[in-house]
Amino acid sequence: MPSNQTPLGARPSRFRRQRVLIVGCGDVGMRVVRALPARMRVLALTSNPARTAQLRAAGITPLLGDLDRPASLARLAGLAQRVVHLAPPAADAAKAAPQDLRTQNLMRALRLRSPPVALVYGSTSGVYGDCGGAWVSEARPVLPQTARARRRVDAERQLRFFGRGAGVRVSVLRIPGIYAPDRPAGTPRERLLRGTPVLCAPDDVYTNHIHADDLARGVIAALWRGRPQRVYHACDDSVMKMGDYFDLAADLYGLPRPPRVTRSAAREQLPPMLLSFMSESRRLDNTRMKRELRLRLRYPTVQSGLHA
Repeated sequence: MPSNQTPLGARPSRFRRQRVLIVGCGDVGMRVVRALPARMRVLALTSNPARTAQLRAAGITPLLGDLDRPASLARLAGLAQRVVHLAPPAADAAKAAPQDLRTQNLMRALRLRSPPVALVYGSTSGVYGDCGGAWVSEARPVLPQTARARRRVDAERQLRFFGRGAGVRVSVLRIPGIYAPDRPAGTPRERLLRGTPVLCAPDDVYTNHIHADDLARGVIAALWRGRPQRVYHACDDSVMKMGDYFDLAADLYGLPRPPRVTRSAAREQLPPMLLSFMSESRRLDNTRMKRELRLRLRYPTVQSGLHA
C-alpha cells in the first residue's frame, strides 16, 4: 500500500477528533468544556462514580480514577493530546510536607506512553506570599508562606521538569480569587450574608480576581498558544483592596457592607485559612497573558463581572 494511503475504512489522522483530558473537572473545568470547540472530544477524570451521569449528560466521557491511588491512573497514558490539570493538592496532607503527591502520580501515569502535546496547570498566586502591595510579574521569585502554597510550587516544578524532559508544552496559570454570580460556592454574596468582617483601610490588602468564564477561556488559550514551560498570571485588570471589593459587591447585591476590623481583631475573630488570605498583598501584572495568549477579557474588571 502506498505510504500516502490509509487502510480501507480508516480515517486520516487529520480528521480524527482531538482529545482533551480534564483532571479536576469542577466548576471551572465544566466552563472549560462548554467553551471548547465542538470538534473536541472531552474526557474527565473523576473519583466519584456518582458524577459519571452528570459528566455524560454534558457530553464528557468519564474516567474513574483517583489521584491518590496511582494504580487507578494507568489508563490515562497516551489517552489525550491535551491535558488540563485543575486538581488541588490533597487538603489533608501533612502540614510539613511540601510535595504535591497527586501531581506526582499524574505525571508518572502520563509518562507511561506517548505524552500529550500540551498541558495546562491551574496553580495559585499564593505562591508569591506577601509582596507588601507591590506589582508582581511572573519573573518574581516565589516565596510561599503556607503549606498549600508550597505544594503548589512543588507541582509547578514537577510539571515544568516533566515538560522539558518529555517535550510537552506546559503552561502554568497562577490564579487569584475566582468569582462569578453563578458559581456554586465562594461567591461574595455568601460571605456578605455571613457578615464576615474585612480589614479596616489602614490594614487592608490588595487582592486580585478573575471571572470564572474568563479563566476558562484563558485555560483554552494556553492549551493552544502557551509557550513551553511558561507561567502566566490569569487575572483581570482590577486594582482593588479586599475591603473595597466586598463593599462593591454589597452595594450591587443590596446587602449591608461588611464590618471593618483591625488586623489584631481579625486574628481573634477569623479562622486561620481566611486570615492567611488577608495577610498577603500584591497586584498581579497580566501583560504576558494578554500579549502571548492573546486573551481579551470579557470582564476586565470586577465591576463589569459583578454587574453582568
